[in-house]
Amino acid sequence: MAWSLTADMLPDLARGAAVLGTGGGGDPYVGRLLVREAMRESGPITILDPDDLADDALVIPTAQMGAPTVCFEKLPHGTEPVSALRALERRLGRRADATMPIECGGINSMIPLLVGARTGLPVVDADGMGRAFPELQMETFAVYGVPGSPMAVAGERGETVVIDTGTDNAAMEWHARGVTIRLGGVAHIAEYAMSGAQVQRTAVPRTLTLALTVGRAIREAREQHADPFDRLADVLADTLYGHLRVLFRGKITDVERRTEQGFARGRAAAASFDGEHGLEIQFQNENLVALVDGEMRCVVPDLICVLDAETAEPITTEHLRYGQRVVVIGISTPALMRTPAALATFGPAAFGLAHDFRPVELIA
Repeated sequence: MAWSLTADMLPDLARGAAVLGTGGGGDPYVGRLLVREAMRESGPITILDPDDLADDALVIPTAQMGAPTVCFEKLPHGTEPVSALRALERRLGRRADATMPIECGGINSMIPLLVGARTGLPVVDADGMGRAFPELQMETFAVYGVPGSPMAVAGERGETVVIDTGTDNAAMEWHARGVTIRLGGVAHIAEYAMSGAQVQRTAVPRTLTLALTVGRAIREAREQHADPFDRLADVLADTLYGHLRVLFRGKITDVERRTEQGFARGRAAAASFDGEHGLEIQFQNENLVALVDGEMRCVVPDLICVLDAETAEPITTEHLRYGQRVVVIGISTPALMRTPAALATFGPAAFGLAHDFRPVELIA
């Protein structure tokens, strides 16, 4: 069933999206401001349940691409994602019936909303990652047979580039990353154009609703002086993300962060409040693996989220700082993200990690 997203819902949605972004996906704050301004002219945005899509509807997902460290400093003009959408429509010879997130985490929960507000298109309540991943081929769309190209890339000065690599989604990522670097490290894209039937078959459903629910749960727990981490676990228990585990509580003691090849890569270390245990998180835009005293406690594609110890506000990788008091949680991913084909695309080996995937709920 379709529902209307109003401007007063955006803070909760952005908070929840930052949790689901697992440290990456870009800070949704700027995206929230862009959407809010667009909604002052357009009014509410229609959010469309994937089950309500016509089989032959054309859905074109839209997103921002680039290293979060660059996105944090290089603000978008606001017209880029619509430019990418229009460029891809021209290539396809058909107008889109809806847009959709490629990932539900971070700023990319907001970019399709901006497109919806600017164009009047409905936004499908689903995405292709169920979280955030750093590379374009790391999509459930790709896992289950939808090619990402042709895709369109748009820059802040009106530049558009169309990339067509056929069914080779990894090559599409490679070319698009190079274009994005040459556009200053951040660009906006339209890709994985697909039918409504393909959305229903390949997407992670109702993740905008999930982000809104997660963000609201954290806020309401604080307002009611309840434990936000317990509230978050209770909320997730009734979703496709059924398990939440607290992995670590402590203070950030070190952050190594560098921007290379279009990604933010690095590690963060923390010490437990009693000083007896240590945590290390490795990230490539998003948090990939959490080690406690050298032992793996959670690994991609399960979610590793760093939250403020007092407020449960999510902390993205570009905002990690020495001295922050944090709670690190692991959240299980939906079943369609744990199949052998899915793990081959965005499991530990896809990132060169020397760890086998083990569900977070099963790690002792």
